[in-house]
Formats: sequence, C-alpha cells, structure tokens
Amino acid sequence: MARSITRACVVFATALFTAAAGCLSSGSAAAQVPDTVSVRLLAFNDLHGSLRPPDRMRSDVRQADGSFTPAGGAAYLAAYVSQLRSQATNSLLYSVGDNWGSSALESAMFHDEPTVELLNRMGIDASAIGNHELDAGLPEFRRMQSGGCSPVDGCMFAPSFGGANFPMMAANMTYTNGTPATLPFTVNMVEGIPLGVIAVTSSETGQTVSPDAIADLQFGDEVEAINRTADILDFFGVKAITVLLHRGDSPTKDGGPNDCNVESGPAKDIALRASPKVDVIFTADSHQQYNCEYPDPAGNPRVVMQGASHGRIVSVADITIDRKTRDVIREQTSAFNQIVTHDISPDPEIEALVDHTWSAAAEVAERPVGTITADLTRNRAPSGESTLGNLIADAQLTATTPNGAQIALTNPGGIRADLDFDTAGTVTYRQAYGVQPFGNSMHILSLTGTALKNALEQQFQPSFDGTVTERILSPSRGFTYDLDRRAPLGSRISAMQLNGSAIDPDAVYQVAVNKFLADGADGFSALKVAPAIIGTGSDLDALTALFAAGSPVAPPATDRIHVLG
Repeated sequence: MARSITRACVVFATALFTAAAGCLSSGSAAAQVPDTVSVRLLAFNDLHGSLRPPDRMRSDVRQADGSFTPAGGAAYLAAYVSQLRSQATNSLLYSVGDNWGSSALESAMFHDEPTVELLNRMGIDASAIGNHELDAGLPEFRRMQSGGCSPVDGCMFAPSFGGANFPMMAANMTYTNGTPATLPFTVNMVEGIPLGVIAVTSSETGQTVSPDAIADLQFGDEVEAINRTADILDFFGVKAITVLLHRGDSPTKDGGPNDCNVESGPAKDIALRASPKVDVIFTADSHQQYNCEYPDPAGNPRVVMQGASHGRIVSVADITIDRKTRDVIREQTSAFNQIVTHDISPDPEIEALVDHTWSAAAEVAERPVGTITADLTRNRAPSGESTLGNLIADAQLTATTPNGAQIALTNPGGIRADLDFDTAGTVTYRQAYGVQPFGNSMHILSLTGTALKNALEQQFQPSFDGTVTERILSPSRGFTYDLDRRAPLGSRISAMQLNGSAIDPDAVYQVAVNKFLADGADGFSALKVAPAIIGTGSDLDALTALFAAGSPVAPPATDRIHVLG
C-alpha cells in the first residue's frame, strides 16, 4: 500500500500546489468567485476495441419509448463527448474499464494499439482497469500503459507506440505479496478544487481471466478498497469523490437508458455499502444501461449508472461543489445516459483514424470463411444451450477428434458475438473472430465419468446474495444429460450419455475444452486437476475449419440437455 499511496500523494500534492499558486495570484478577483463550482462528469464503459459501430445484433439501443436505434462507433462517440463537454464550463472524462480485450478484429490485429490511440485523442482523464485489460497478462498490460513495441510482432500499427496518456487504476489490485500493483486513485483540479476518482476492478477477476495471465496478482474486496481509499482522499482534503466500479448489474425488465429496473446485483450491493464520502459511482462489466439513485450508508442519495457497452452510450453526471467545503451538494446532482446515435456528424479526426485502421485490416477481415442458413445466436434455450454455443462445441469436437477427443464443452462467456444471417449468408473472418476473439488454445482433458459430472455440477455457483449464478456449458453432439434445477446444488446432473450409452462413473473420457476452462476459470475448478493434451489448435481455428468443411451451416438443435420439471 505504501508505494501506491506515495505515488498517488505525489500526484495530489503537485496538483494542490498548482491550485494554491493559482489562488495566490488571483488577488482581489477572488471576491467575485461564485460560491459553487459546476463540473460535468462523463464516462463510458466496456468499449472492447469497438472502433466501428458493432454488428447489428448487438448495436441497437432501447430508447425511452421502447424503440431501438443504431448506436456506437468511435467517431460518433468522440463527437458526442466533444458536444457534451462543450456544454459545460468544466468537465472530466472517464472510462470504467475493458477498453480492450475481446476486441474487434481491426483493433486486436494491431495489439489494440489503435484503441489506445483513440482514447489518447479523446482526452481520457482516468480509466479503471477491467478484467479484459489483463487477458494477455501483466507484461502486455504494462506495455499498453507505458508504450513500446510488441516483443512478438513489433509495432504493426505505427512506427512507435507511446502507450496510454492517462492513469489506469484499480485500488483492489495487488501483487500476491500484498504490494499494490497500480495506482488506486488520481486527483484532478477544477477551479482550485480537488476532485478525486477511485477505480476498482472486480474481485472475481481471478475467475474470469486465465489464471496464468494473472498468476502474480490478486483482487481484493471492492467495498474495502473504496472505503480505504476514500479515507485517504478525505484525509488530504479531497471531498468530491467519484468511483469507477468495474462491476455491473442486470435490470430485471427492459427499459430505456435512464430507467432503473435493478432489484439486486453486485454493483447495487457495493453502492449501498460504499463510503458516504463517495458522491458518484459509474459502473461497468454487465453491458447494461441504467440510471439509478441509491442511498449511501448515511442515507444520502447517490447516482449509480452504467452506459451499455461498445461505445453506445455516454453516462453524464452534472455535479455542483460547494467552494467552501469542497464537497458535492448531492441534491443538486443530475444524471442522464446519452445514446451515441448516428444523427450527429462524426468526429473527422477519429473517423480518419478508424478508416485507416479498417483499411489496414480489411484484406484479412473481409475474407469469407463460409456460409450459414440462418442466424446463429447466443440466445439461451430453457436448457441454457444456444445454437451458436452448440455449433462451437461441435466445431471443437471435430477439430480435436483426431487427437482422441470424445466430448467437447465450451463456456458461454467465451462467445462474444452472434452471427447475423444476411442475404447471402456469408460469414467473414471478421465475424468469426468477433465470436471467438480470445485465441484460446484447445486442451483435451482425461476425466472420469464422476469428474465430468462434478464439472457439470459447477455450472451452478452460489452468489454473494444467496442466489445461484448459472453458467451452462454448451455440449457437443452425441453428449446428453438430464438437468433438474429443483434439486440441491451438487445433485442437479443425471443420466449422462455419450452416443446413447450411459457414462460410466469410473471410465475415463477425453473431453475437449478451451484453455480458459482447462485452467479452472469461471469457477470450473473440477477441470483444472485433469491431465491434459495440449497443442490441438485454437478455438477460432476450429470454428473457421467447420465453416470451410461444412458450409452452408445450419443452426443445430438445442436439445442436448434435457430439463426435468
């Protein structure tokens, strides 16, 4: 903690000295200074390297009247940010994490350097660290922070890469020995008043990022980190405090961008318990839209909001600060989510950056890999299966059968986009990459029938609030089982069969999974202990090979898991 506090205090002390110098030079004009200062706080979240508007099936945003409008795209995002900042005398711009990782191909092809360039040009004041910034490991994250060419491919996008011009923070991210791994906060001065911003990433990052990528890191409790850091800021006289929280909730029913249909969830739980010294909380990770106001532990109202994902919404909180106390006057806070529609002129500088990046990637991105007969989506059937998930499992089984695989299982979190049927049904490499962007290698695990059942039982995981988080793994063709959600945890899976024959609890089966699952991530610890065969290609290679061999591809049935009751 000491090293992080020291670095943060240097930033704060420098800013405070600058502000003090400004006050000393203002002379008698200080008498005319208003009693309050207005500041517009802007934030977006979960950009994921989306330089262009996302594909249709994930780009539309529900408006207040229930209709949908296309949204997103870096040039439109930058234009809205400029417009919103121009409407305020003072403003600060934040990102709430997952700026890159699971990125669109045109960013990922160049190690996400175009996305960092975008954020630099937009003038980000601070960013939280999301779990996806760590997908490629800590050394690569440090390179994105500080600059330098990729040690593998060099600088592919430009002759040099200078890294991020803004602090990337997480107050609850430490090395395994407890030493802080990054800044917990930063401070900006507005008209001589310090505004602090604290960032925290998900305490569950260890379960959602491949373990070997974060082997040297640990992620502490969000509330403890917020409260501890807020106390530090308060001690140094920083009373206006914002939190960038990389946790999110899911509304219980559809609504517009400024509705609050959230009944429970990790972000709401954290917001209700976080220090009353925090005035505004921007959230992320769940890719949802909401604009809520919850009481803090002292009973005072506090804005908590999220702006969808992929640059489709900018969250705005207008705050008023008492110049004497330097604290936010909560009752005067107003907030709204601005949809990034396409009825505004795109930012020309950012549009040129996006066009250049797109052109550089086009030869690879637009290569056809196959055709489909209908939409392939992540939409869950009552069993938890999806047409796209089952297709991917089939592709992985086909790719690994020569190495002995009998069953394949794939996780829903690794499927990042749908495949939208167009008039020709053509699937490009860019679209296939959007579905499987992580480049996970395939592993074949040797599992007894009992171990396989234990792994499937881990599809149901107890959550912090007593509910159960469900992560149904898509099964490959020929593997079926019964599922009873009414049964106690640990006893919900039965009647497992492979090609019509019952799974023998003592027999050993060869099960193909991606490296993420083989490492025990997403709570599937039962898979981590199994011996593995590696070197069987990547998940994306398996998917494109299936298209190459079997086009046109039809959506598979979602009848492999039989739901009881």
